[in-house]
This record gives sequence, structure tokens and C-alpha cells, in this order.
Amino acid sequence: MLRTAAILPVKSFPRAKQRLGASIADQLRLTLAAAMVQDVLDALARTDGLAITIVVTAEPVVAAAARQRGAIVVHDAAEGGQSAAAALGIERALAEGAERVICVPGDCPALDARELAQLLADDTASAVPAPRVAIVPDRHRTGTNGLLLVPPSAIDPSFGPDSCARHLQLARAAGAACSVVEMPTLLLDIDTGADLAELRSRLEDHRANAVRTRAALGDSRARDRLTSGAQP
Repeated sequence: MLRTAAILPVKSFPRAKQRLGASIADQLRLTLAAAMVQDVLDALARTDGLAITIVVTAEPVVAAAARQRGAIVVHDAAEGGQSAAAALGIERALAEGAERVICVPGDCPALDARELAQLLADDTASAVPAPRVAIVPDRHRTGTNGLLLVPPSAIDPSFGPDSCARHLQLARAAGAACSVVEMPTLLLDIDTGADLAELRSRLEDHRANAVRTRAALGDSRARDRLTSGAQP
């Protein structure tokens, strides 16, 4: 199996989720940002097929949570955005001997470890030679919520508006085989109040996932599981 690294870029919390400020109070926004990242870290820790997780951040809380779970932390001093942070992660992944990377965001707390493991297994089973790129789009099919690269340098990450089409163009220009793969628990990232409302609805269908996020949103059963020390 290919040595695989997950790369998780995370903004410092005062800069995170600012568009949510119109919908929720600042303290809840910060609490929610921390909860979502920890839920993603937990999902990555449970994912078969991942050799290492690399977290790129300048946020001390995230760095501590990542190290607690055995992840490598790369300090993002410049905080130049998601693409630049992902590039830093890829550089470290290559230094760690990674043959494949999967870039995921810190605001998809419903991420299911089994779905991600299946994506990695399907890629390993593919007869398509390297280089190759798999794009996991957001629910609008315009953004990118997951980017699988073989080798890690197959293309330069280019997140942001319309990144799904841009990543497709970059892959074609690089001569890489490319596919768009939907993952139900990676479809939804949280940027707006409408996204948050959709998340509340979707978490009703994924009760085992996003325990910390559900607790932050006021789910008493999720809070009870954390208080009792139950594993998420």
C-alpha cells in the first residue's frame, strides 16, 4: 500500500469562520471552530490506510490537539491561506516519505473514517498509473473538500472559489489521470449560517460522528458522551 499522509490546514481561531459571525456569537464561533477540527482529527486517527497526519497551523490549541493524537505539526507562520498551507503540508509529507496525500479541511466535522478509508482503498486498487488526482467536491460541486494526489507533487493545490474546476484543469495540464469522487460526509464544509443549519440536519443521520461539534451546538447526548469519557 502507498505510504499516505493526510494534510489538514487550519487557520488560527480568531481568523477562522468569520463569515459565521453574522449568524452566531463570536464565542460560539471560536468554540465551534475548535470542535470541528478535533472531530476531523479524530476521524483521521481512525482511518485505515493513513500512515501519518500533518496539521499545518499557527493555532496553539489545534497544535496541542494534533500532537495529542500523534500528528505532525507544521507551524504556519505566514498564514497565507489554505493552498499555501496545503503546500507546506505536502513539502513535509514528501520529507516523511509519503507517496500519496489526501488534503482535507478542518470544517467538515461529519467526516467518516470508513468513507475516507474506502477512498484510499479504491485508489490503491486502481490500475491507473501515477500521476493521478481525485477531487472530492463540496455540496455545490464548485469547491474542493478533499484532494487526493499521487504523487504528492502531482499538482499544486489551488483551493478557494471554483476550485473543483481549477483542480481538474491543473490535473489535465499536468497529464494526470483525474476523477471527481463524491463522499457524503465530506460534502459539507461550514462557512455560513445556511451551512450550519444544513450541518445540524445532517448530523441527525450520522449520530456516531462529530461528537464535539454536536456538543458545541447544544446536543445534550453528545455532551453526555464527552463528559462520561466515551470514545467519539
